Amino acid sequence: MSDEGGLRVEEHAGGWTLVGPAASGFGLVNEYLGYLVDRRYSPRTVRAYAFDLLAWCRWLMAEDVELAEVDTPVLLRYLAFCRTATYRGRPGGNVYSIGDGRNVGYAAATVNRRLAAVSGLFEFTAMRDPAAVNPVPRGPQRRATARGERGGMLGHLARARPASRLRVRQPRRLPRGLDRGEVAALLDSFRTWRDRSIAGLMLFSGLRSAEVLGLAVADVDIPRGWVRVIGKGDKERRVPVDAEVAGWVQTYLLAERPDTEVTALFVVAKGSHRGRSLSAEGLRAVFRYHRDRAGVPAGHPHALRHTFGTALAEAGVDLAVVQALMGHDHIDSSARYVHLAPAHVRAAFDDARARQRHG
Repeated sequence: MSDEGGLRVEEHAGGWTLVGPAASGFGLVNEYLGYLVDRRYSPRTVRAYAFDLLAWCRWLMAEDVELAEVDTPVLLRYLAFCRTATYRGRPGGNVYSIGDGRNVGYAAATVNRRLAAVSGLFEFTAMRDPAAVNPVPRGPQRRATARGERGGMLGHLARARPASRLRVRQPRRLPRGLDRGEVAALLDSFRTWRDRSIAGLMLFSGLRSAEVLGLAVADVDIPRGWVRVIGKGDKERRVPVDAEVAGWVQTYLLAERPDTEVTALFVVAKGSHRGRSLSAEGLRAVFRYHRDRAGVPAGHPHALRHTFGTALAEAGVDLAVVQALMGHDHIDSSARYVHLAPAHVRAAFDDARARQRHG
């Protein structure tokens, strides 16, 4: 990460912090990041918030605004900046415009994530000092629901919570999986049992990247074909492992995995970091290389998980089972794959047309 404005983020044993000559003016941000660690937020969430707040603080410095001076108009200016962001005079966002072929601003999901980090910072401030004014404008009350539910018979008993008016409307996108040709090409490109095992656990067991990286050797029961997974929010689930994938993992353990005291299942195979746990950056590099090599630009790790979810839906697997296998908090997340399953749509369409024809 560049050190623009004398401010950057660094990782340490307890999480992430802002450092640099300008960091003294943002001590509140570091206290908030420490609070997230104390609340047992996932390391990936804390990292994301750290970089989002770094962008926010750099913008404040460029605007010559102190953190204590932030009010609602300042937040609205930051929102406008995120929607039309440029970098050194060039378009620097992550939304590709078909109209003019330029990148303009950041995607709605990115903007909302950044605003959520800023909003959380001011909620933390208000929690410490009830007299402090929260500059984040609040919208109408939003009904909170029990974990794993959206409404329901007792939904009216849940406590309402205010929604932020700063949120940008996000288009509802269906997850994109890979077709059979893309899956075959990507799997054929892997030349090590480690990389093939990683892809297999995502593709045939639906594991997330962080879940794969968090696996310990003891978590995989090869003879019985099960894997113990720690998902989001430290929630544990047991997922069946395809027999062929279990064989890949066993071959990796016997023939490839270097001798190391590290308990992680997947470790670095060569180089100066040989024997250390495979990092998220390392996993991204593996997939970046292989999707280029295989000619499958959509071959990102999460696309393999989406492919698994789609296959479950097309096979008619019960939604509750899909939810359990994929570790979804909400059944709505699992239902997206039913909408994505073209086989179901086609079957229903053909059945309806047959009824129309024959009365």
